[in-house]
Amino acid sequence: MQRWQIESLDLRSLKQVEAPKPTPALGQILVRTQAVSLNYRDLMITGGTYAWAPPLPFTPCSDLAGVVEVVGPGVTRWKGGEQIISTFVAGWLDGKTPTGTFSLGGPGPGALASHVLIDEQWAVEAPRTLNADQASTLPCAALTAWFSYFEEGSLKAGDTVLIHGTGGVALFGLQFARMHGATVIVVSGGAGKRDKALALGASHVIARDADWPAEVRRLTEGRGADHVLETVGGTNLARSLSAVAQGGRISLIGVIEGGSVETQAIDFIRSRAVLQGISVGHRRALQDMVRAIDATRLKPVIDKVYGFADVPAAFEQLQRGAFGKVVVSLGGG
Repeated sequence: MQRWQIESLDLRSLKQVEAPKPTPALGQILVRTQAVSLNYRDLMITGGTYAWAPPLPFTPCSDLAGVVEVVGPGVTRWKGGEQIISTFVAGWLDGKTPTGTFSLGGPGPGALASHVLIDEQWAVEAPRTLNADQASTLPCAALTAWFSYFEEGSLKAGDTVLIHGTGGVALFGLQFARMHGATVIVVSGGAGKRDKALALGASHVIARDADWPAEVRRLTEGRGADHVLETVGGTNLARSLSAVAQGGRISLIGVIEGGSVETQAIDFIRSRAVLQGISVGHRRALQDMVRAIDATRLKPVIDKVYGFADVPAAFEQLQRGAFGKVVVSLGGG
């Protein structure tokens, strides 16, 4: 089998290597990978800027779509031949996050390989209405937006959602919000990306360098946004707080601006806002989301698809700032 791995905490050390194909042990399945999607987290891990460092050499990426090729002894959920997608947090099946869990693609082994060995519990059936490239985008980015709205939040028709950026989580957030009848305001730095967000269904777009908290207030007649998908972090959180409605909800998802967030406690107290940290979600929510995607025939936004030999170029595209998801396709789906 083939896999990609880093040998130091530097994206330039990423290289393709040959490795023996693993054999499933008790309760495990061997998945033939058809597609892998990249997340900003993968960029941070491979570049050495994440909160912790993985053991080296390390195979990155958490999100895959593939086919169950071999089932190990004791496996009851799969027979072989099923189309699956991975779960992000291994072992988090439902409810509160159990202790001792870990994530695929860090600190656990990653998906950027022709074959991946996982526990049978760490996968769900892929949507019937999506191909493998599309399905690979769901485990992290899509579930993060879904979990923010429908597990930790209570998004409903008529609400206003403020979304930062046009990456994977942001665009799934836009699509899910529109799917449920919400008004969506997108803040983005690029004019071309703002135009694409409007075409995708955003009600309003605002330039990143504008006074966007004031513009959000104006667009909502002074009320503010009911839900904010905060993907930037840093000092941006204080501005999101200025734009959220009384008693609204801010889902803190990303830390593009840095690992620390800054705001005044008194502003939170006055706003009565809820600040929630979102670290993707559990398997049951992923299954719910897959059913919703099949029912509505929602199609993920893919910025660009790369071949397995072009993984470094895929990471470079993610680093430049993609509109939607960047996918590595291995074919067969």
